[in-house]
Amino acid sequence: MCDAFPRLFDLIDNSESGELDTVAPADYQKVADACTLCDMCFMTKCPYVPPHEFNVDFPHVMLRYRAVERREGRIPLQQRELVKTDRNGRLASLVAPLANWAADRKNTLTRPLLEATAGIDRNATLPKFRGPTFVMRSKRSAPSVDRTAPAYGRKVVLYSTCFVNYNNPSIGEAARAVLARNGVDTEVVYPRCCGMPQLEQGDLSAVAASADRVAASLEPWIDKGYDIIALVPSCALMLKFEWPLIVPEKAAIEKLAKATFDISEYIVDIARKEGLAPGLSALEGGVTVQIACHARAQNMGQKAAEMLRLLPQADVTVIERCSGHGGSWGVLKGNFETALKVGRPVARQSLKNARPFVASECPLAGMHIAQEMEMLADGEAVRRRPLHPIELVARAYGIPGAWSDPKARTS
Repeated sequence: MCDAFPRLFDLIDNSESGELDTVAPADYQKVADACTLCDMCFMTKCPYVPPHEFNVDFPHVMLRYRAVERREGRIPLQQRELVKTDRNGRLASLVAPLANWAADRKNTLTRPLLEATAGIDRNATLPKFRGPTFVMRSKRSAPSVDRTAPAYGRKVVLYSTCFVNYNNPSIGEAARAVLARNGVDTEVVYPRCCGMPQLEQGDLSAVAASADRVAASLEPWIDKGYDIIALVPSCALMLKFEWPLIVPEKAAIEKLAKATFDISEYIVDIARKEGLAPGLSALEGGVTVQIACHARAQNMGQKAAEMLRLLPQADVTVIERCSGHGGSWGVLKGNFETALKVGRPVARQSLKNARPFVASECPLAGMHIAQEMEMLADGEAVRRRPLHPIELVARAYGIPGAWSDPKARTS
């Protein structure tokens, strides 16, 4: 699933004793650098997790290593600046066309410079920025809530996440429209980033600060009976699981963890308890959906696939394998080629399935899969644009503007 274990085993096999005791501690960094913190070894593969007596939690061991790296000043400045998503997003959204031009991987003028200064591989596709942000758009208009829908009476706060807010508001707009069609009142709240990018670098104090601020902002909504929906699986994972570990015994954080849902999880919950509002149509040709690692790590099942199977004549093919992107990890020089290697089976299977729609709950995973599909197609047009599953539900409801053209070539 990642290169951490192959690197570890190679180090052991090539050591003097053939055991870990003769592996040089300086080489441990090679193992830690390969971990994307996907959590899949702990959640699905490792036999030594609790209740086994070894009690191994490999991802958090790697996280501890990175925390030490940061404390010792071994994480480069440019990488520390790269994960300041709110600052970067605010600035880039103000000049979105210019920022997107500079970040385009086909831009031979700026991308080598970006690689030299920020350590971002010149060949890696980067997210585009959008202006205005999702929060700004939500203040301008809100979809009408269907008061006759079976789920009328539910109310939620959409925690937009930094990616949806600055990079892909269409995910938030689709989620809000689908919820409104089902009678759910929505509010959009975004105090700040969940801190997952900082977690990847072991900056636990920054994550704790984000947890305190976001939990304090959302607690009054929870007290008024609102559910909290995170629009990206990594952020839902942070609110549900990581924050209570990093900031234990905080009432607001524990309350938030219990009130938080992933968007696919929430739609499935409506379908089970009240039933979805009528008006859904079939997606012609079917969809291939990649189950994101951080959705799997929430221990809730394949909720994206379950949601898409609620559509009429559902033809859903599931790929439960890592895309290889790993958040900010996968775009860095030195990591990008490894990210391609890890994600190649997903892209290969997506091409083989030949479905008109490809979807992933993780927008970064979807972007990475699209780039790999284009590379594997060897110059042929790839007439698929990975979407978030909630965008496909919006399309099935016939909600205008809530999806991208699946026939558009990926870029």
